[in-house]
Amino acid sequence: MERVENAARSRTQSKTHRITVTAMLSAVSAVLMFVDFSVPFMPAFIKMDVSELPALLASFSLGPVYGVAVCFIKNLINCLRTSTGCVGELCNFLLGAIFVYAAGSVYLRFHNHKSRKGAIIGSVLGALAMALLSVPLNYYLTYPIYAKLMPIDVIVGMYQAIRPSANGLLDCLVTFNMPFTFLKGMIDVILCFLIYKPLSPLLHK
Repeated sequence: MERVENAARSRTQSKTHRITVTAMLSAVSAVLMFVDFSVPFMPAFIKMDVSELPALLASFSLGPVYGVAVCFIKNLINCLRTSTGCVGELCNFLLGAIFVYAAGSVYLRFHNHKSRKGAIIGSVLGALAMALLSVPLNYYLTYPIYAKLMPIDVIVGMYQAIRPSANGLLDCLVTFNMPFTFLKGMIDVILCFLIYKPLSPLLHK
């Protein structure tokens, strides 16, 4: 009986820990989404941030579902200050969820045990999937809605101010947004590997 009670107590403590860490990482992620900045090789309305970093930490330490949860909560919080009718947040959530879920899933399943190699492969694959899917997601969802606020010709013109040979929205998304999204993901990956070990006791215990 005592063994059963101890096992139940351990499961409860583990669940409480996971919820607590998820809430903490979601709060940090929401703050990081506020701290964004423009980059010279992208139009001014596209910002760089590292708000997927806490979600990646959650995916590696708690599991991919928790990483997706951090992405969801972060964007839910940022919907309170959005100027895009939450369309930008929806796109950010979908791409971030693809990134961290792929990274965490590969990490858990790589040769049936967790390994640094599995984490690296999962992270790169996740960043690549996020970059590739950013093109259809932006082309068919995000930018058509943005076009109600700003004509597509004006949006394309902002890209052409950087690269005059840009030809149409799809070309802009492939040549600008896709590599930018991959770079953004890889910056999160590098930062994650730099801080994961020092934070590991807090994330796991």
